[in-house]
Amino acid sequence: GIRRKSRVQAKVEKLSVADALRAIRFAECVVVLIDASLPIERQDLALCDLVAGEGRAVVLALSKWDLVEEKQKKLKEVMSDLEDVLPEIRGVPVVTLSAKQERGIDKLLETVFKALERWNRRIPTSQVNRWLEGAIARNPPPAPSGRRIKIRYATQANARPPTFAIFGNQLSKMPESYTRYLMNGLRQDFDLPGVPIRFSLRGGKNPFDKDR
Repeated sequence: GIRRKSRVQAKVEKLSVADALRAIRFAECVVVLIDASLPIERQDLALCDLVAGEGRAVVLALSKWDLVEEKQKKLKEVMSDLEDVLPEIRGVPVVTLSAKQERGIDKLLETVFKALERWNRRIPTSQVNRWLEGAIARNPPPAPSGRRIKIRYATQANARPPTFAIFGNQLSKMPESYTRYLMNGLRQDFDLPGVPIRFSLRGGKNPFDKDR
């Protein structure tokens, strides 16, 4: 009986995950709701990473906030764990809720609309390239095997989520650490916290060069 029950539970859990993934793929912004009155595991926060992996904006909501005694300490711990668990989508917005006190819903909706605006944002090519020049000047790309990676040009290829095409030479050899440097710079300078950012690395010259 115990074995049969465990199989049924496993099947139910599998169906539940499948339903959640299906819902995420049809969403634009996903609110990950976690009971703040219970110990929060990093595995719970990893749900935000799943949402970002599907290219959706994400907001973390902590429910039953009225039951949390050391509120500032709890919030600080959650924010710190988020930074560790989700380095690819820094700045995930966190909202506290209390159904009992009827608090937080207005703030949650405001945060969701802001996340959607960032998810849909388009940045002019001129601004992207001015930013890129400064980022490269502050921290030039590495030189694997003695040949420096050259980044010539960038443009936003798409939104929902923000996706940037980067043109240059040897981009396939660009280390993850430098890619993350560029992503974090874009996120900070263009106000894109909690939004997944995509890069499309492309070889060759600037396609908008006049002499091409």
